[in-house]
Amino acid sequence: MTNAAPSAGPGPDHRPTEATAAVAPAPEAAGHDDDMAAEPSETESGPTEWGEHPHGVGPWNDEHTGPPPEDDRLDPVLLAEGDRRNVVDAYRYWTREAIVADIDRRRHPFHIAIENFGHDANIGTVVRTANAFAAGAVHIVGRRRWNRRGAMVTDRYQHIVHHPDIDALLEFTTAEDLSVVAVDNVPGSVPLETVRLPRRCLLLFGQEGPGVSDGARDAAVLTVSIAQFGSTRSINAGVAAGIAMHTWIRQHADLTTAW
Repeated sequence: MTNAAPSAGPGPDHRPTEATAAVAPAPEAAGHDDDMAAEPSETESGPTEWGEHPHGVGPWNDEHTGPPPEDDRLDPVLLAEGDRRNVVDAYRYWTREAIVADIDRRRHPFHIAIENFGHDANIGTVVRTANAFAAGAVHIVGRRRWNRRGAMVTDRYQHIVHHPDIDALLEFTTAEDLSVVAVDNVPGSVPLETVRLPRRCLLLFGQEGPGVSDGARDAAVLTVSIAQFGSTRSINAGVAAGIAMHTWIRQHADLTTAW
C-alpha cells in the first residue's frame, strides 16, 4: 500500500452496543416515501460511485509496479478493477469491513442525535459530517427512514442507531454515561462559542423548523446556541451540526491523528 495504516487511537468503548448499532443500514422494506424512491440500496452504487470518481484509482497493476502486498484488508475485486469510492487515499483498495474496523479503533467519544419526527432531509449531511469527524455514532430519533443521498455513501462506514423516541435515546445516554447537549437557538441557551463541551457527550439536534423538542431539551444538561448576525431566524440543521461537531474536535481531538 502507498499509505500506511492509521495509527491506533481511542478504543472501541466509544462504539454503541451491537444490539442497536448498525453500519449502513438498508432502508425499511415497508412503507414508501417519494423522496426515498430513487435511494440506492445497500449493494447498489451510491452518488459518489456512479461512473468515474475524479479522486479514484485504477486497477493495482495500472497504478503500481509489482504485485500488491499480502494484506487481508485488501479487496481482490478493487485491486483488479480499481477503487473509485469516496474514501481517503489511505483506504484505497481496502474492504468496507476493514475500513469500518480501522475507524472503530479511532472513533471519538462524542455522539450525534437528530430528531426525525417529520422526515428531516438534513440527516444525510449530518451522517457525512459525523463520518468525517469519526463520531461514535449517529442516532436517529423517531422515524427510521431517512434520505441517504446526502450522506454520499458515508453511512456505510458510520455507526447509525435508531431510537423510536426520546426516552429510548436517554436510556442509551445513561447507559453510556454521555452528557446530552442540545443545540438550539432558544432563550436561555449558552453561546457555543463560549462553552467547553463535555468530552463524553451526545450533541442533540431538532429537525428543520421546530428545532429541539421540549422533552429533549428538558433532558439536556446544557443547551447551546450558535451566534448569528444576519436576518434569518436559524441556520440549516446540517450546517449547525457541522459547526457543533467541529467545536468538539477543536476542544478535544488529537489533531496529530487527522488525515
